[in-house]
Amino acid sequence: MKRILIPAGGAILATGLLAAGLAGTASADSDISTDAMAASAANAKAISQFWAENNGAALKAATESNVWDKTDVAKLQSKGGYSADTKPGTTAPIGEEKKTTAKTQNVNMPKTIGKVFFVNGKGEKKWCSATSLQSKYRNLVATAGHCVYDVGANADVMSKWVFVPGYYQGKSPWGIYVGKQAFTHYDFDVYEDYDRDYAFVTVYNGVQLTGSGPAVKQVNKSEYEAYKGEKKVKVEEISKDEYEAGVAKYGPEGPYAFDVVKGSVSNVGQDYKPAAGETKILTGREVTEYDYNKAPKGTDALVNGEQCPTICQISLSDPTKAKGQSGVTVAISEAEYKDLAAKKAKGEYLGKIETKNGGWYKTQYWVKQWVKTDADQIKYYKVVGYFVVEGPSVAVKDAGRLGDNVGGQGFAWNQPTGKDVRVFGYPASAHPDGHKNYTGITPKWCYGKTTKKLVGSAAKKIEEHVALKCAMTEGADGGPWLLKYSNAKRLGYLNGVTSTFNDQDGNNRVDYISSPYFDGETNVVYKAAANVWSGKIV
Repeated sequence: MKRILIPAGGAILATGLLAAGLAGTASADSDISTDAMAASAANAKAISQFWAENNGAALKAATESNVWDKTDVAKLQSKGGYSADTKPGTTAPIGEEKKTTAKTQNVNMPKTIGKVFFVNGKGEKKWCSATSLQSKYRNLVATAGHCVYDVGANADVMSKWVFVPGYYQGKSPWGIYVGKQAFTHYDFDVYEDYDRDYAFVTVYNGVQLTGSGPAVKQVNKSEYEAYKGEKKVKVEEISKDEYEAGVAKYGPEGPYAFDVVKGSVSNVGQDYKPAAGETKILTGREVTEYDYNKAPKGTDALVNGEQCPTICQISLSDPTKAKGQSGVTVAISEAEYKDLAAKKAKGEYLGKIETKNGGWYKTQYWVKQWVKTDADQIKYYKVVGYFVVEGPSVAVKDAGRLGDNVGGQGFAWNQPTGKDVRVFGYPASAHPDGHKNYTGITPKWCYGKTTKKLVGSAAKKIEEHVALKCAMTEGADGGPWLLKYSNAKRLGYLNGVTSTFNDQDGNNRVDYISSPYFDGETNVVYKAAANVWSGKIV
């Protein structure tokens, strides 16, 4: 047991306290550091919406934690080592373990694991691995301390901290759980001592964010024209006589439109004189981005007298002639993206589709073009409503307690090394030599016996870590080390969290990972967190 905390005054005055320390009794409240995260349900709701909106765009934009420089990936040192400070102990997981005699290395991934997402002091969206843990109110998450506290930034807690069990490409199958209160060891919070690089976070009940489609709002014409986002008009078909009467009464800016709806048309210039049986029309036509950029900018030309060359770009203020805005990028759903991709492959869609920042987007391009056509190839319309699309309507629904949904791992402390453990996590970073084995999309695991008296970087104040032969890289940090893992129940006993990545054989690739040693002081911190209620967001 290592303690670097010195009482105020610099000297230990009570010999009884000194004797208790030598006897290995874990100090209690002085070991615990706790910090508020989302202080209110309203704040927590806003955080969950930040990560979940736009099909989980913020979740998809996050990258793996990268607190370890490549120079930190060094060979482990076989000096120092942990020391148990009390008798070994365990706390059972949530759910009864099923007895099994089968011996297999086919591993069922635990439902309890997932990713924690947060925004660090630099404003970067990051993630680590984590697990749900047994607790009185079934509301506790365990991960690495550096995945909760912003190391080097006065140890403030990360902002917008959430846990997503079973996370996969923007999806949150069991909900999003917002952190309410963080618990760690005093030595990590104050001294950034990586021998205490663990944290336990109470979380609110999970929430599911469900969309009910775009929120469409009817507006007047001036509001419609001023709106910069996606917008639509509702029209009804009218006769040619009604159209001409409407244009005569309200002018070219009135709510009247026409379109060529069938047959072939020929491009002509604005000065073209129609022959008998022909009609010359300035109409909207969808084109590719290339053809749109080639077309010169024109006026809001309609049919009666205003100038436009043979082809001109369509103004944003004339959507009724264009069947939509031109050159404006709008957000779409994943399903719409896939549908447009199929149409684009067949030449049925001329616009641009793209994915960026975890979302899906489309851009359409229209030009105005003078054409000649037969009169019966024209339909006339009157605009009966202007609408703007304000974005998806999102409902926030309570998803229940974390432990009720995915279970919770048990807890073990003061265990000897040399025992088999399974380690789970989402590795993503490349090795120091640049080789990239992992994507961070799906969880991976390692299996083996923990080593004795192997410790890591002195710069991190590490003297008591335990290690495991494993090649997982960053992104896996914070992931659980589970003793006595039951493949049938997907449960075991948390006895460590991935903290560091090490190169034992000097080939510039990670081959060992390490964890703080879970001793009696760790159990004190865990027990404090395990008995705190958090409540609901909605």
